[in-house]
Amino acid sequence: MSSTKKYFAEGLGTFALVLFGCGAAAVAGVSQTGPDGLGLLGISLAFGLAVAVMAYTIGPISGCHINPAISVAMLVAGKLSAKDTFGYIISQCIGAIGAAALLYMILCGGAGFEMPEWGLGSNGWGEGYLGEYNMTSALIAEFVFTFLFLMVIFGTTAKNASPAMAGLAIGLSLALIHMVVIPITGTSVNPARSLGPALFAGGMALEQLWLFIVAPIAGGVFAAVVRKLFIED
Repeated sequence: MSSTKKYFAEGLGTFALVLFGCGAAAVAGVSQTGPDGLGLLGISLAFGLAVAVMAYTIGPISGCHINPAISVAMLVAGKLSAKDTFGYIISQCIGAIGAAALLYMILCGGAGFEMPEWGLGSNGWGEGYLGEYNMTSALIAEFVFTFLFLMVIFGTTAKNASPAMAGLAIGLSLALIHMVVIPITGTSVNPARSLGPALFAGGMALEQLWLFIVAPIAGGVFAAVVRKLFIED
């Protein structure tokens, strides 16, 4: 598969992930638990199902990373070249920004719309953000759950694993992660997913963006090291 096709696939996949996942959070609202609101469970499933369907859609083309933390982890594990890692990350960020832009355009059509703090499903922490957890809790959660996410990915995509089930397992694991981490940080485990909404929301979302770049990448790299040293033959 040509690099151009792989990069396009990564951009498209990340676009879909952010549009479905952040769209569910921004349009339905994490605080809405009535008959017209998705609530925490619905938003968690939106992110998980988005990853699952894109895994089967673009997985044969690019491997469906749609997440810079995954691409960097694959680079460390020796499963992706430096050139493709750079191309994947750029494409993922472009896709995420494009989805956030489209979501912003859609929401602007709503009556009386004003961009709230941490709008468009942005990630964050601290006073005023969901459960109001502190920075330490946010850092630990993003690191640990990205580590576990990558362990699932490495395991389900190993040579002796069942490839037909990989997309479903990865999607379900992401949904489970969201069920726990949404009240803490809104759940990133994906720097591109955090970047897109933060650029349009501005304010605290943009100020706190660094954590959602550093912690997921560190968690992914740690998973690659652990997998290589203690699990793989």
